[in-house]
Amino acid sequence: MSDTITVRVPRELKEAIRKYGIRVSEVVRRALEEEVQRRREEEVEEALDKLGAALSKISREEIVRTVREDRKR
Repeated sequence: MSDTITVRVPRELKEAIRKYGIRVSEVVRRALEEEVQRRREEEVEEALDKLGAALSKISREEIVRTVREDRKR
């Protein structure tokens, strides 16, 4: 299922699009997919930064102890 998105562009741009035979839907779809992917990657990077900051507060010994305890279960 898909939805329709409407966008206003200057008349000159519309004429240039028509002149060059640009397939607007393909260009817009690809640009939006790339932008969504870029933002998802930024979101993951921010989460990793926060996780790294949180993990840096835990000592290596504490991590080793916790893993060993978990393995015993």
